[in-house]
Amino acid sequence: MLACIFASMAYGFTSIKWSDVYYSFTQYDSTSTAHIIVQTSRFPRALTAAVIGASLAIAGSLIQGLTRNPLADPNILGINFGASFMVVLFVTTLSVTSLPILTGVSFFGAGIAAIAVYLLGSLGRDGLTPVKIILAGAAISALFSSFTQGMLVLDEQGLEEVMFWLTGSVAGRSLEMLKFVLPIMGAGWLSAFVIARHMNVLTIGEDTAQGLGQRTLLVKLAVGLIIIVLAGSSVAVAGPVGFIGLVVPTIARQFAGNDYRWIIPYSAIIGAIIVLAADVAARFVIWPSELPVGVMTAIIGIPAFIAIARKGIVNK
Repeated sequence: MLACIFASMAYGFTSIKWSDVYYSFTQYDSTSTAHIIVQTSRFPRALTAAVIGASLAIAGSLIQGLTRNPLADPNILGINFGASFMVVLFVTTLSVTSLPILTGVSFFGAGIAAIAVYLLGSLGRDGLTPVKIILAGAAISALFSSFTQGMLVLDEQGLEEVMFWLTGSVAGRSLEMLKFVLPIMGAGWLSAFVIARHMNVLTIGEDTAQGLGQRTLLVKLAVGLIIIVLAGSSVAVAGPVGFIGLVVPTIARQFAGNDYRWIIPYSAIIGAIIVLAADVAARFVIWPSELPVGVMTAIIGIPAFIAIARKGIVNK
């Protein structure tokens, strides 16, 4: 992860030696181009990519444990789209640019989407099943996506302001933005670590968990709140970066098994690595321009989604 952070600060339109990246933190030089680029642009961008990757990966691992579905993640279940819709609504109609307000409405949109998916997926005799929750997530995602596109069509100026953000991007993010959301994300990470052992019991089965004395409803509500906090704060800063919450927990399980006390920290580190690597790659695909990191994570995630779907759902 540290190597990826250094690579993120070194490579781009202007390449910087790794030694110069190191010296930009140890030796202050206001006249050095490398120092200015690293301190004002590259370091905030690298840090943003790392914390977004970690947050989305932890949220994805919790969603998959809660639903017992390897295809669940904040993007596929519509949580990111709900958060995005609320942000775009406030930006285009009320011209809101305050990060605290956008973060709050992002949480609200993520919560609405999560509740809607749960209620829609629970309809019918069988209740909530892995396939039904994916179908419900697809429906809610399509609904919020169409609302978002409709608002942007009616507001061309808003389209220019948020289109790059809507694809998921960490470019141009400042440390001031992180200073506000980082404590919120940190609280979400810590809460995820604390609740990990309860997730181990819950994944055995709800009836078994209740028989062992666990208050399953309380645990589910706490997990849902953590997911909304992590996904909502990520969307508020970087937009809906997709597929990280889908791919990373699957990789983490190869190292950690089924113990959430290890899945969560592994997911955080692997998620940070993948988003950092995707952001570096995005700078060179259409050189000298660059792609939003959300496009690169989709290129990685779609084949993984198909592979997991064939193994995890079709074979069942």
